[in-house]
Amino acid sequence: MNFGLVQNFLATLVKGQRLLGTDEYSPLEELLEKLMSSSGEISAMVTAREILDRYKKLDAEERLKFFQLLESEFNAEPDQIRLAYRAYEENPGSQALQELNDACEPRRRELFRRLNQTAGATHDLVAMRTDLLQLIRQQPKLAAVDSDFVHLFSSWFARGFLMMHRIDWQTPADILERIIRYEAVHEIQDWDDLRRRIQPENRRCFAFFHPALIDEPLIFVEVALSNKIPGSIGEILKSESEEELDGDYDTATFYSISNCQPGLRNISFGNFLIKQVVQELQSEVPSIKNFVTLSPIPGFCRWLANEDSGIPEHLEHLAKKINSLPNTVGNAEPPAETLKQLCAEYLLNAKRGILPLDPVARFHLGNGARIHRILIAADTSGKGLQQSRGMMVNYLYDPRYIERNHEQFMTDGIIDSSSEVQKPLNKTRPPTRKKANGS
Repeated sequence: MNFGLVQNFLATLVKGQRLLGTDEYSPLEELLEKLMSSSGEISAMVTAREILDRYKKLDAEERLKFFQLLESEFNAEPDQIRLAYRAYEENPGSQALQELNDACEPRRRELFRRLNQTAGATHDLVAMRTDLLQLIRQQPKLAAVDSDFVHLFSSWFARGFLMMHRIDWQTPADILERIIRYEAVHEIQDWDDLRRRIQPENRRCFAFFHPALIDEPLIFVEVALSNKIPGSIGEILKSESEEELDGDYDTATFYSISNCQPGLRNISFGNFLIKQVVQELQSEVPSIKNFVTLSPIPGFCRWLANEDSGIPEHLEHLAKKINSLPNTVGNAEPPAETLKQLCAEYLLNAKRGILPLDPVARFHLGNGARIHRILIAADTSGKGLQQSRGMMVNYLYDPRYIERNHEQFMTDGIIDSSSEVQKPLNKTRPPTRKKANGS
């Protein structure tokens, strides 16, 4: 289907309605109710396009009122819920249960489904949720509206609809331009920098796309192939690769994963993408045995500077020592062993509930990886120093243990880590006192 032609057709119909004076001055609330009561397919598509176009023209205050309207006036109907519940009590069964479930669904979900009938609507709804996410912190009641977006997006963007494509120098320029703009981990400086990341034989970039978002990547991952596990981002991002391009690589390093659509936050793509890329690389380069990441530690310095972060008493003096030193790379930098001790504590023991505080750790450990190695002076960029005093982490994806690691992490918060990661903590952990009477 040519969505451009459909969009132009709908725009013409919308313009015609305005010329007839039917909807030009209709309050947005009336248009929303009109869409909910519409039974004609073309009429619904035209009304949906009119609503989405009108929404784009709202200022910040008007958009807040729009979402507040959705929260207050498009909930489930209490009377219908009561009737459906009584029917279920009187005659419990699958049909009555389904009717109760339908009655409990907020009207917003059906509204979003109807909005999504018109051409280009999915893109507009993703952008709409981006606006909503910026408001929720100050307007917590709007979380109910966001919950409905997440519910629908989780099915609209399910794995079966996603298409993985390799990004290379033959990829259309508009997509390459978006890759440059969306890179969120290690900024792409210019087109030459992008070429160095995707053109050499030992570089790969893969992205997920969705048929409703034409030429818009959802998420992409950058990969470096080598004969060793890299110890710094500089080894990968240097001007020219020094690896011998013989194709006999044993390591694939995922060094950057970027989500491209803020409106799809909390809709999981990364775990699917990594697993599919692993399968692709295993098929293309059978010599690869090690699948690792070179990952940032975005919350470390914030945790280190927070007096209420729960740093163990026996490590407090180390934290104060590091915080007193300049955050630079040079003669005044903290000792490597001290950094590793505190970083291991942060990654292994700093948690919210049973899961790690660090978002990157939560992501990779939740996918079944293990913490393989903590790296000193691995990212000496301004961002790297600000986030983690230049430290990075190798997370290892071992196909033999991915499912086991995932299950024990998600169920009990158990983190798999190497002895190299645990060793600095063992040196500073207070000795266990023996109980009296030999017990």
